[in-house]
Amino acid sequence: MTKHDSVKPTNFIHQIIEQDLQNNLNDGKVTTRFPPEPNGYLHIGHAKSICLNFGTALKFGGECNLRFDDTNPEKESQEYIDSIVEDVRWLGFEWAGKIRYTSDYFQQLHDWAVHLINTGKAYVDHLNAEQMREYRGTLTEPGCNSPYRERTVEENLALFAQMKSGELPEGSCVLRAKIDMAAANINLRDPVIYRIRHAHHHQSGDSWKIYPSYDFAHGQSDALEGVTHSICTLEFEDHRPLYDWLIANLPVPVIPRQYEFARLNLNYTITSKRKLKQLVDEQHVSGWDDPRMPTISGLRRRGYTPVAIRNFCDMIGVTRSNGVVDMAMLESAIRDDLDANAPRAMCVTQPLKVTITNFPEGEEEWFELPAHPKDDTMGSRKVSFGRNLLIEQEDFEEVAPRKWKRLAAGEAVRLRGAYVIRCEEVIKDASGQIVELKCSYDTATRGANPEGYKANGVIHWVNADNSVACEVRLYDRLFTEANPEADKEKTFLDYINPESLVVLTGCRAEPGLATAVAETNLQFERLGYFCVDKATTPDQLVFNRTVTLRDSWAKIQKG
Repeated sequence: MTKHDSVKPTNFIHQIIEQDLQNNLNDGKVTTRFPPEPNGYLHIGHAKSICLNFGTALKFGGECNLRFDDTNPEKESQEYIDSIVEDVRWLGFEWAGKIRYTSDYFQQLHDWAVHLINTGKAYVDHLNAEQMREYRGTLTEPGCNSPYRERTVEENLALFAQMKSGELPEGSCVLRAKIDMAAANINLRDPVIYRIRHAHHHQSGDSWKIYPSYDFAHGQSDALEGVTHSICTLEFEDHRPLYDWLIANLPVPVIPRQYEFARLNLNYTITSKRKLKQLVDEQHVSGWDDPRMPTISGLRRRGYTPVAIRNFCDMIGVTRSNGVVDMAMLESAIRDDLDANAPRAMCVTQPLKVTITNFPEGEEEWFELPAHPKDDTMGSRKVSFGRNLLIEQEDFEEVAPRKWKRLAAGEAVRLRGAYVIRCEEVIKDASGQIVELKCSYDTATRGANPEGYKANGVIHWVNADNSVACEVRLYDRLFTEANPEADKEKTFLDYINPESLVVLTGCRAEPGLATAVAETNLQFERLGYFCVDKATTPDQLVFNRTVTLRDSWAKIQKG
């Protein structure tokens, strides 16, 4: 029995790998890679790719490389590199060896471009972009050869050397692979493999004036790293013949194979990095890590956990069929995780003053409540009861509607973990607004109901005298439409949800939360799941709503 004999395939890629291992391809090794472009922050779609590439390597006892595809320096930055490294680690994965960059291979890639020229399989073309489009043909009509296609090897070598040295201006010419302008696959119609870019590179500085295309750099970088299974999303399926052609026509050390899977499409959001950047640049959101963004850093700030995201990626599976995943599935994954693992607490977001008239002035009584009702290992927390309390405004109605399970005038309700109180008097201001409730408490109801006694529901509360002030940010879906890009007469910006962020100030929370640290997850009883925002300070406690306790959006959609 080999170390792989007990590994069961869970998707079609794993089935391929299992077959390769049985045939002892690649000497029984499995090496994958995650190759993001450092031109933006990673989003939930990248999380699926991360889980697949790193998870596959782990499952088969192999290795996964982290390689930055840094071939477009004008759109890249160290900020994006740092954020990607942090996201991968936060999700719980570690790469093999050092962080790699395509720019590490620029010299070798250049030398292989020279190899293609020397073998008559690449040429320098002076057609401009518009002319190149005209010569390329269409899906139904073949392209035409460029007038520069039959330059001699010597001419091409000399021109390519001028491109490399910076003697030629940007856009004046490109290096193209010489394949077949009549190929049914347009990607094989003499694709561009090098462009002139007089741009400073964040890794290589000003050393290079030419940069390889993604198609040229991708497969060759895989080969240099010994990647055995190059796993890409389906949009690269039509590029695979070019991937294979380049591998076949260059003296690469190993032969990697490319496999494609369906990318993650999630409703009520967008995952185009260009459009996400537009949201940031035009300040529709506060930044790449705005909790409404589908970026990994945004989800993290909102309170999503690595476990929930990994479980979500397992739930949606790996297929070759494109589809749209319901946002409710992602929300279900985080609810399941936080229901089991988030400690409980109480917070009043829209306080209404409650005076317990029969409780002594200046005294307090402490209660010890479980941190989690189903997990004793989480311990307990302490809250205090006193004369001056706060409840939610929406938990009181002067005249109780039918089936009302909260507090009403003349009625009794239980305060979570404490006493039953009864509303004796309603105090209003000059405009008729309710500003205070005068209530009494029943000393016989501490933590239990006397025989035959039944309160009208249970509500949460805090002690006004020692609760802590906080700000609560209620986040919801960023867009009002399931597909914000479907309407050709409007843009996705027209569907930004005006209620995607509601900021509540003047909120009050249990005193034990005064020292809560950033990214702490918890459930505010009866309100939802929240986390401490990273911008929290000792003077400004901020909680972000991760998700409601139930799928309230589904109810809204049903009307």
